[in-house]
Amino acid sequence: MPTKFFTNQDDNSLLKKFEGVFTNIESIRHFDALVGYFRASGYFKVRTFLDKIPKIRILVGINVDQLIKKYHDKGQLYLENPDETKADFLEDIIKNIQEANYDEVTEKGILQFIDDLVSGKIELRAHPKKKIHAKVYIFRPATFNEYAPCEVITGSSNLTDAGLGANPESNYEFNVSLREYEDIKFATEEFERLWAESVPILQAEAERIKNQTYLRDDFTPFELYIKMLIEYFSKRVDYDPYNIDLLLPPKYIRLKYQSDAANQGYAIMMKHNGFVLADVVGLGKTIIACMIIKKFIYENGTHTKILVVVPPAIEDSWRRTVKDFELDNHFTFITLGSLHKILDRNNYSYPNPEEIDLIAVDESHKFRNDYTEMYLALQEICKMPRARAAENGDSRKKVILISATPLNNRPQDIENQLYLFQDRRNSTLENIRNLQDYFKPINEQYKKLAYEKKLNIKKLKALFQKLRDDVVEPLVIRRTRTDIESNKEYLEDLDVQGIKFPKVGDPIALYYELDGKLSELFFDTVSLIT
Repeated sequence: MPTKFFTNQDDNSLLKKFEGVFTNIESIRHFDALVGYFRASGYFKVRTFLDKIPKIRILVGINVDQLIKKYHDKGQLYLENPDETKADFLEDIIKNIQEANYDEVTEKGILQFIDDLVSGKIELRAHPKKKIHAKVYIFRPATFNEYAPCEVITGSSNLTDAGLGANPESNYEFNVSLREYEDIKFATEEFERLWAESVPILQAEAERIKNQTYLRDDFTPFELYIKMLIEYFSKRVDYDPYNIDLLLPPKYIRLKYQSDAANQGYAIMMKHNGFVLADVVGLGKTIIACMIIKKFIYENGTHTKILVVVPPAIEDSWRRTVKDFELDNHFTFITLGSLHKILDRNNYSYPNPEEIDLIAVDESHKFRNDYTEMYLALQEICKMPRARAAENGDSRKKVILISATPLNNRPQDIENQLYLFQDRRNSTLENIRNLQDYFKPINEQYKKLAYEKKLNIKKLKALFQKLRDDVVEPLVIRRTRTDIESNKEYLEDLDVQGIKFPKVGDPIALYYELDGKLSELFFDTVSLIT
């Protein structure tokens, strides 16, 4: 005997039930919904089935506890207030539309919702005093009696995208479908009683919803520009461009060229899962990296774990800087030759690879050869998904490669380092999806040039210029001291701070006079060497 209960498992969601009822019961002309939560994005998922329904009624609950608390905080008693009920509901709807996924299907669906509200096809009401948790969907024919087919569905599913089971990540829901006349009659009478007590959300308010969301069609060029920035930079537009300075320890000097590098580096890292910080020696790469990491910790959460892969000679310097940034609890340090300890799950002195969220590799040029044991170990750690994904579901680790010389000689040097955070055949670069196919002819051309008896400087420069334009430019931050001093804003900032880079003078010739015996020894030595 078939059961009346259903979940949203195995393609048996509430959305599928809606489709079945409206498709197979031709006489259905009334659709009433009593829900605790309503989302415009949920409504338009079922809108395609509602063309034959002349009137749709949706009664929603509001967060009465929140309103009571607001008045209690003011020392006042909350009494049901139709205007406030309406305002609370509209504010929620506007927020829902503003935060919905921005695509053509979503926009068309929400525009249809606004049109239905204006035309009167859908009537929305909110109950001013009952905290409604019930979820009831009533389907009735034009002539409702005990002989006519009808149905009521009740259970845990709200009229939201997740409640409908519209995607694999939806909530687990448990519902029951009833078709007995007495059940539908009881549900209808209870709905009518609550409907009579509720507050209408007037058609006129639809204009306010439209005007306070992206559904408007009268944007100025400036507003379109701001929209473009929001789409491109996402949540980063909420930050002041230099707010990253607030992450500096009090005793550190704020330098604009470092702040700009930190902002740029963070943006590249979040878009491409990593980047190369290749400023020349002395510009403060460790400080820039720590600014980026601290911002990442703030956005990713207090559980964030950072691994720094560092040569022994500069480990103490890193530890001092991290201590100044007050990030000690998040950091683990490992030297270049000890990466196997991270992969050893029996070594409890280090976190497991999947527990690490971000990896900073200092002197990353030492990982330019992809056949060494330490490269393979680092690549395995970098590519292992995070145990705790970000809010957007991203489980890929973030990687900061730090080196003043990421490209020593061969194009393959930078290629192998990029594979620590890029997929060989499916990169995040818009113009180069397959990095392996891109680098293959470049590496072959470089080998041919290297074997020529006379080096073709012109061809070599053209080869590396292509590499810089295609790969280095979007993934690498590289400035010299001359670059900093050539930037008017940076130079003025350095002057204000009283900072001057040391000037490197021309080489000074030193002449040594060798006596006969030393001259003979020098000549014999050079002859043996050459």
